[in-house]
Amino acid sequence: MIEMIESKEALEALKMNLKERGNMDTGEAAQTAKEIVRRVKNEGDQALFEYTRKFDYPDMDAFKVKVPVEEMKAAFDALNPDLQKAMQLSAQRIEAFHVKQKQNTWIDIKENGEILGQRVMPLEKAGVYVPGGKAAYPSSVLMNVIPAKVAGVKEIVMTTPANKEGKLSQEVLAAAYIAGVTEVYKVGGAQAIAALAFGTETIPKVDKIVGPGNIYVALAKREVFGYVSIDSIAGPSEILIVADESANPTFLAADLLSQAEHDQLASSILITPDKNLAKEVQKEVARFYEMMPRQNILKESLTRFSKIVIVEDLHAACDLANEIAPEHLELAVAAPFEVLTEIKNAGAIFLGHYTPEPVGDYMAGPNHVLPTNGTARFFSPLGVDDFVKKSSILSFTKEALLPLGEDIVKFAKSEDLHAHALSIQVRLDEEAK
Repeated sequence: MIEMIESKEALEALKMNLKERGNMDTGEAAQTAKEIVRRVKNEGDQALFEYTRKFDYPDMDAFKVKVPVEEMKAAFDALNPDLQKAMQLSAQRIEAFHVKQKQNTWIDIKENGEILGQRVMPLEKAGVYVPGGKAAYPSSVLMNVIPAKVAGVKEIVMTTPANKEGKLSQEVLAAAYIAGVTEVYKVGGAQAIAALAFGTETIPKVDKIVGPGNIYVALAKREVFGYVSIDSIAGPSEILIVADESANPTFLAADLLSQAEHDQLASSILITPDKNLAKEVQKEVARFYEMMPRQNILKESLTRFSKIVIVEDLHAACDLANEIAPEHLELAVAAPFEVLTEIKNAGAIFLGHYTPEPVGDYMAGPNHVLPTNGTARFFSPLGVDDFVKKSSILSFTKEALLPLGEDIVKFAKSEDLHAHALSIQVRLDEEAK
């Protein structure tokens, strides 16, 4: 079910497979997304509703597109009380974590009158895309919306596709109510992304769009980038576990399956120097597989993109983990904080035997919107910084500028920018009179 590999050749094949898995075949889909974006940009609601009627809700019109606040509250009130409590606790923990990320405006004033600083301001409007259909993830609503609220974003606009009857997921609506979404619209796909980016008669234009979606959503986000900011182009889910002899093979097998069940392109990798542990994990994966309802998805992801890699020691395991730069990294080792010092690239790092990846998905507090497909080498988890903009502040008195003037003139002339030099020189000359 999940193959064990040891040779360099097999390891290189795995690395290549992981890289190729993230490369979308975007030919026809890209053209479709581009055309949808173009039409919604130019035609507004007419094109938006046309595509919505075609792909999702056949009776869509301007009177049915917006979800009343009362409907959001009703969805929350009707939740199972235990789930209601769990979602509220999750929201509280997410908020508590992200509050610590907030940055403040600062000013540095020197005796000569020079003032330098940075102004931190929230975006005015943020758009959150939430997938519909069978994949309804209220946890992602909380993770995408709450950092924006903490940042101080005034308006948060959520779009999510309705079913054929015009209904939305109760759990998603309840999560939107808990998180404090300003407006919810029953549109999805590339047409929703275009509506958020350019605005229509019914949907306001936003400054940034966040949230996962299918290939058309991802390609539409690429298309509108520059008109608005976007979070990232999310790839397939992945987990990498570094484990030693102290690990419980039953725990490891369950954790590997927790990501493999997402979709056929999901990747679950175990790296360990303990071959006996690897064999036990193989057995446990096979045993759990027989109990799982999503076997068609599991079989594909476990066979194509999941492996157990045998390495010489934990140092080698960490080197390989850094090279892969996984979305989720579990350190299932006896001394996880020691091993942590060797980790450079990972979206989120889960330390010890009782910190499985799902605790981060739902309840821990750190964001579960993470860089995928090796982009943890240079990207970070979604957070408060994604919903603010920063302006530099500069103020110089004559006394502050003059000592720097000659150096600025020389620098500008070295770049052949003589008007830049002139801007400073005229001030120096004025003082010399």
